[in-house]
Amino acid sequence: MGQEIPQIGYLALPETANGIGVIVIQEWWGLVPHIKSVADRFAALGFVALAPDLYHGESTTSPDEAGRKLMELNIEQAAKDLETAIDYLLQQPDVKHSKVGVVGFCMGGQLALLAGTTSDRVGAIVDFYGIHPNIHPDFSKLAAPILGIFGEQDDFVPPTAVQQLESAVREAGGAIDIHTYPNVTHAFFNDSRPEVYNAETAADAWDRTLTFLQHQLR
Repeated sequence: MGQEIPQIGYLALPETANGIGVIVIQEWWGLVPHIKSVADRFAALGFVALAPDLYHGESTTSPDEAGRKLMELNIEQAAKDLETAIDYLLQQPDVKHSKVGVVGFCMGGQLALLAGTTSDRVGAIVDFYGIHPNIHPDFSKLAAPILGIFGEQDDFVPPTAVQQLESAVREAGGAIDIHTYPNVTHAFFNDSRPEVYNAETAADAWDRTLTFLQHQLR
């Protein structure tokens, strides 16, 4: 269903398009099969989905290496890469809207927030347990509403951090809807990691994501 686009990322096209484009942003592992599969799932439901390759061809399965790559990420370049990806996505003939949705996981969740403050062509943001110590979005420039999805047992993004995010967005005049699931930890949506994946919670979070994107970008 999907195809590699050099210098851009992984593009998944639907058989029957719903007119909505969505950017799918990687975790700290890189553009790995799991992220491509999420793009494919969106495409199967009519979305045009693009997963940018923010590590430029590199990926890893090592947590230590992933942590190093996260800390070495050039935030300014990543923002430019996301802007390029948005440009490319909006040029696809099956995308009928002037704005796209942005869905990010872990590191990608924080980058999704950043994209929503640096591009006025983002119409909806879904932040799955976003974290990156060097990304500090200016929420006074927020261009779209946020759906935040978190796990109550997440050691990387504890409830206090979620509360701080919600307060920061609201104080800046932005719109954010937070949903925190009990008894799940970080990366509960990642079905390639059985040690953290929670099928029931992931299914509910997926449904919430689809409803949110379809409502905001209809």
